Amino acid sequence: MHVVNEDELHDEFFPSIPSPEDSARWQAPTDLEQHLYKLSRRDNGYAYLRTLATEGVYYPVRLDHAREAAEGEHPMLTVDTSDGRVVAQVYTAGVLPRPHPYLVYEYATLGMLAHIVPDHVDVLVVNAATPCEQYFLTDADERDVWLDLHTELFAPDDLMDRVITRRTRVPGPGPLLHGLACGAHLCFRNGDAWNTAHWHGMGYRGEVERISRDWSVHSREDWLRIQEDLLERELSSSFWNHVLEARTMPLRGANGSTDHWRDSVEASLHARARQTGTPTDDTRFRRLVAEARELVGTILRYEARFRADGLLPPDGIVRSAAAWDIGRASKMARWGLGARYATETEAHTALERASARARTVYRSWEEFSAGYILGRCLHFDEEHFGSWYTTVLDAHRELTTDPDSPWLTVPFSTP
Repeated sequence: MHVVNEDELHDEFFPSIPSPEDSARWQAPTDLEQHLYKLSRRDNGYAYLRTLATEGVYYPVRLDHAREAAEGEHPMLTVDTSDGRVVAQVYTAGVLPRPHPYLVYEYATLGMLAHIVPDHVDVLVVNAATPCEQYFLTDADERDVWLDLHTELFAPDDLMDRVITRRTRVPGPGPLLHGLACGAHLCFRNGDAWNTAHWHGMGYRGEVERISRDWSVHSREDWLRIQEDLLERELSSSFWNHVLEARTMPLRGANGSTDHWRDSVEASLHARARQTGTPTDDTRFRRLVAEARELVGTILRYEARFRADGLLPPDGIVRSAAAWDIGRASKMARWGLGARYATETEAHTALERASARARTVYRSWEEFSAGYILGRCLHFDEEHFGSWYTTVLDAHRELTTDPDSPWLTVPFSTP
């Protein structure tokens, strides 16, 4: 099912960025386009191609054609020029336009382009109608160059684990920008620009496959359900937050010890059982209590490691793991837009709700990050302190030190 809001129809099908009056000065959308601008001004087409080989490009496709395409088919819009030549257009991520309800962009490496650009195409134009525009022929010799550069330079891992910040056409200060920043962990891991609301991600097919494979989202209805569950913090275990909240519960004779926390958890479970009429004398309930008491120890060991690694201050604790759902909700909003399961309005509303949820629970980006990392570790790591932990620890360190990071440029409490 494809839903289109009438107020989201627009004529921004392709990028259109005017050249600067001063040709020496142009504020490009990202560092990538800034580099390509310098190369295009020097007419250094080979270095330009080498840059494309490391990053990949996006090409426009009608949405209905993209949906109808079988595996292995790659429909692509082409243009017939007045002199009889056929041109194909591709773009780098930073210049891509506002998503259109009926036109999508697909991602391709330079090596893929050598195979999927139709044989009848004469010219490939990169970043047409922008200051970093460049043209290439598409004959057999040129395609061989593309393949060679792809083999030499393309390394998917090099596109991950980096802070990418757009310089232009980004939301101003407010809940939308703050909600985008809530997804910074995943943006860093995936190498995505954290502050773009004009989301294309891995391209239309890539976004559809991503949330189908990783989230079992196959339709608009699936997306609506999982987006709401994430925003309401219901997708991960509420059990974790119940245990975390019990740490501060008053208890007669309490002395602030670990045993006090465990006893508080057990007392709260009994209180909830009385309210709901749940039996407390059966094996299932006793197992739940045992798991809760054991989880206290697990959290304490994670917190000790977090302090040793600088994720928490020397006396810091994790107050809530809600950020694990909130951070993923921030990205799910964008993934849903990229897969055209969400309208632009729905995606932006979800991002603003993620912002509000985060500010309700946490007081700083550092607190938010620690909560996200604890949730991720409880979900995947099982106290191995392996890559499920170390990769997100790297993200935390970069996001708290990189000058372009949202956590250093977007105030947490006053979006």
